[in-house]
Amino acid sequence: MDGSQGGMAEAPLEPAAVRRFLSDNPEFLTGDDGLLGELGLKVAAGNVVDFGPAVMARVHAAHQREADQRQQIEETARANFSAQAQTHGAVVDVLDSRNHSDLARRVDDLARTRFGLAAGVIALETDGLPPAGWKQLVEGQVDMILGGPQRLARMGFAPTALGLFGEAAGSIKSMAMVRMAMWEPSRQGLLAFGSPDEDGFTPDMGTELVAFLARVVERTAERWPIL
Repeated sequence: MDGSQGGMAEAPLEPAAVRRFLSDNPEFLTGDDGLLGELGLKVAAGNVVDFGPAVMARVHAAHQREADQRQQIEETARANFSAQAQTHGAVVDVLDSRNHSDLARRVDDLARTRFGLAAGVIALETDGLPPAGWKQLVEGQVDMILGGPQRLARMGFAPTALGLFGEAAGSIKSMAMVRMAMWEPSRQGLLAFGSPDEDGFTPDMGTELVAFLARVVERTAERWPIL
């Protein structure tokens, strides 16, 4: 073997070269029944290669992909519409609150009945007792739970937040938590929802609807002074 030739890499086969070869030598394809079968082709009358089966298979596959994508888009749209409708209904429930205690009860109730979650909680950083039904946090605990003073929300599972959910903590597999600031001077708080499903809240989920609900809870809580 020639050493200079043995060290050379074989040149890649260009599609244009294949096309020229088949054009100049049509019998190479039309005369090879085995190759035609592997390609899903057949020779029709007049010695013309019939691409029907292969083309139809590709068209069917493309149509199926399009149908699957359309179905995914429709399912996502329905889920988003349902979530928005439930959130708007939850807002009405929150606005009907009569006091801080009733607000906390309504948040937990809407979490369970409207959203199918394990619990809904309002927490407040305070040296004294929080409003009845609210969870007490120490100063700086909101930052710790959310992962820093710049974070406004956190989705997913946070072991440091399990204490928020009291007796329901054992069933919590994922959380949605949003920072709140209420009254003047501002007091830090959290609106937190717990799901029994590991995929109920994931880090890649948007926080817009939960954050919107947190703003409503903030404004509602400010109707009554904090003692």
